[in-house]
Amino acid sequence: MAGSSFFMLIDDIATILDDVAVLSKVAAKKTAGVLGDDLALNAEQVTGVRAERELPVVWAVFKGSMKNKAILVPAALAISAFLPWLILPLLMIGGGFLCYEGFEKVAHKLLHSKEEDEAHHREHLANIANPQIDMVAMEKDKIRGAIRTDFILSAEILVITLGTVAAASFGMQVAVMVTIAVAMTIGVYGLVAGIVKLDDVGLHLAAKPGESALAGARRALGRGIVIGAPYFLKFLSIAGTAAMFLVGGGILIHGIPFLHHLVEASGTSAGEVPNVGWLLKGLTGIGLNALVGIVAGGILVGLMTVWTKLRGAKAA
Repeated sequence: MAGSSFFMLIDDIATILDDVAVLSKVAAKKTAGVLGDDLALNAEQVTGVRAERELPVVWAVFKGSMKNKAILVPAALAISAFLPWLILPLLMIGGGFLCYEGFEKVAHKLLHSKEEDEAHHREHLANIANPQIDMVAMEKDKIRGAIRTDFILSAEILVITLGTVAAASFGMQVAVMVTIAVAMTIGVYGLVAGIVKLDDVGLHLAAKPGESALAGARRALGRGIVIGAPYFLKFLSIAGTAAMFLVGGGILIHGIPFLHHLVEASGTSAGEVPNVGWLLKGLTGIGLNALVGIVAGGILVGLMTVWTKLRGAKAA
């Protein structure tokens, strides 16, 4: 009896872990859009600090991120336990915020010339080189800013995760939320640490001595990394912005029955096209998610701009 109970317990634990893994994968897929932007934002936050301080800064932000999760996970679980009706409104707010943030980034890029951005960058570099600038205070400022950014993005990730596991048992919700919080924090900041040190890795490889073909290949790889690192960071930023529209638009569509049925009907119709129906169905869903995300973001940015101007006029 004891032996059979032991194996039943092992089987139950294995089943629970398998369910946690499956739900965590689903939640991770749904939060991928936020993570793409999270990577780019946090990598940008630590640029401008001295090379030898890059990893300590990332470590400090990582610790701040874990503290954020320690606050947000219990708060999200409390909402699930005592105010479950609040999950959908929070999801809609999170989706709207993603669309707003994505559109604001695109609008900033379109409304500011390359010359303005370059002038701002030169001013930033001049401030860093200024011996009168307190680099310790600047570093602490960057860390606080990165942790604030992380808090907002972590809240979005956990709300989306909570929506994914809302129908599961409370124990399962705890397991999935903790798994997502820890795994994504380690994953994001591990990648951020790698991204900010890419140029150092490239320089190290480019300086490798030797006359062999292998040494030459290492130097070529190093030069390629140094040249490609800024473009990789730009790609992350673009991909993260696009994913924010897709994920944010998808959340809004699922929360608005009319849009949800419209997208489903459109996908079904596209899927009936011979030979390429499966492809068109997928592209239709992606396109409509992005379209809703862009339109919603534009509306929210417009409303926020009007509100800001009205407040400024009232204060004046």
